[in-house]
Amino acid sequence: MSLLTSTTRKEQGMSPTATPKERGYLATARLYIALELSRDRWQLALGRGGEQVRRTWIAAGDSEGLVRELAKAKKQLDLPEDAEVLSCCEAGRDGFWVHRLLSSLGIENVVVDAASMRVPRRLRRVKTDRLDADQLLVDLVRHHRGERDVWKVVRVPPPDAEDLRRLPRELERLKKERRQHRSRLLSLFATVGVRVTPGSLNRALENVGDLRAWDGGELMPCLRREIEREAERLALVRRQIRDLEAQESALADSRKPSGQKVQRLASLRGVGVDTACLLVFELFGWRELRNRQQVGAVAGLCGTPYNTGNSEREQGISKAGVASVRTRMVELAWLWLRFQPDSSLSGWFNERYRKAGSRMRRVGIVALARKLLVQLWRYVEHGVVPPGAVLKSIES
Repeated sequence: MSLLTSTTRKEQGMSPTATPKERGYLATARLYIALELSRDRWQLALGRGGEQVRRTWIAAGDSEGLVRELAKAKKQLDLPEDAEVLSCCEAGRDGFWVHRLLSSLGIENVVVDAASMRVPRRLRRVKTDRLDADQLLVDLVRHHRGERDVWKVVRVPPPDAEDLRRLPRELERLKKERRQHRSRLLSLFATVGVRVTPGSLNRALENVGDLRAWDGGELMPCLRREIEREAERLALVRRQIRDLEAQESALADSRKPSGQKVQRLASLRGVGVDTACLLVFELFGWRELRNRQQVGAVAGLCGTPYNTGNSEREQGISKAGVASVRTRMVELAWLWLRFQPDSSLSGWFNERYRKAGSRMRRVGIVALARKLLVQLWRYVEHGVVPPGAVLKSIES
């Protein structure tokens, strides 16, 4: 027999004659919902934390259909109409708009890192939307009952912070595209014996008509037109890169909190505005980092030891964080050795790896990148200048 009567559901409260068991149930009445997202429809698994599960699906983005399914589930599972609704969904191509949609409906939602979910080894090759939704529902109940190691929850950035992250990401893609266009042009010139170096590429593009093939003849018409089209795409990418860099400089000069953090980072010798924008927009601008372990983990720079029995070895860094930050920090670590030779970090690296081979120096530079990222975080958040570092303002 259900603990809730129809009268109780209509009144949306506890009856004066309710038993202690009923009062305890009503006080903790919750509806759990797991969403398995896809392009065309969303698979839903709804339950109240027990064995009874309601499974259904709605069209992707159908908020009205979602509200109707919630009402049906509460009625079927004998929950009051004002019962708390807790949901979860995996982080994916939809970004965070689904999370914001659920929050606008009064649903407490968590975004789950799919890579952190535990999958039974016997079922690792079996995958259906129904199984995924059911597993999400079980883990959601465990998560809200206090098992914090069930999965990793993704921190959702504010809309303005999420928008700022697009600048360094697009700039990185455009720079990669610029390298592709330059390499393609050099390859086209090489096919007919025209000796063009990366440094003389711009001059060669300005005088394509004067270039001669290996035998002294003019370039063939199709090849020439292909070079001209490739040059147009390269010029477009270069113009867009200049526009984005100007936009980053404008944000760095603003009085917003993110702009002030960019200015503080860029005041260190060896740190440019582009790198400062990347670190602030991806890490320091909106994330609540509490210790150096979290700082290293969010960049994927933490170690992954393998210790079992008598076997003990290091498997390298985890690479589980933001890849662009990890790559940029390794580049910045090399620049730090060049522009901050008197800092304590440079002294530590030189003392430990100066006489080591090139392979060990590459290993050591990753450790330096992790230490440097922690010190940059302390500098941005707490104003602690890295020991021995030189600021651009007092450099001269």
